[in-house]
Amino acid sequence: MSSMPVNGGTERTTTVIIGTGLSGLAVGAELRRRGVDAIVVDGLDILGAGQPANTASLQRCDAADSDSLRERNEILRHLRNYAASHHMDVRNTTRAVQLTMVGGALDGSAPGSPSGQWEVHTPNGILLADNIVLTRCAHSQLRRMLSDLGITVGRNLVAAMRKIGIYLVGVGELITPSPKEVLRQAKTVGQAISATVHPESAAAV
Repeated sequence: MSSMPVNGGTERTTTVIIGTGLSGLAVGAELRRRGVDAIVVDGLDILGAGQPANTASLQRCDAADSDSLRERNEILRHLRNYAASHHMDVRNTTRAVQLTMVGGALDGSAPGSPSGQWEVHTPNGILLADNIVLTRCAHSQLRRMLSDLGITVGRNLVAAMRKIGIYLVGVGELITPSPKEVLRQAKTVGQAISATVHPESAAAV
């Protein structure tokens, strides 16, 4: 478990997960099970180079029926218990205020390599990571961020983002995915990130 840097220092981790809700905790738990270091922070106030993206203002279209809400709350309760018992590094009061690409991620370097890194700026310091997981952003904002970074986005937004080490969990184009779909996405992303960290394990599977 990492400790918060003192006096605005820099902290190194494999993955920074932005969002402490169902999606963030789900992928955090998946990475913990796979032995991948991760830090979960509360949210993102700014996304991209100078482009504001206050995620608190984005509308979430959660399922309105009581059964789905009950299922979501039950899964969230289990994930919070798992996070506490397995000492996951969850920082509920820390927000990301800027996301900056560092190194050679734009020149084709593979995510997970020392040259393909991200800086997540927080009020407490900088988190340096190979991978970023976003859990609450509009597709239009993500496309704008890639455009600001000089990356041409084709029809497949998810594939374009994975090339630079950004993964999406629980991010739908129009509505928030169901709890089961969020868990499926978390497992898929956990496998993908783990494969960049432990390629020998991925090859064995």
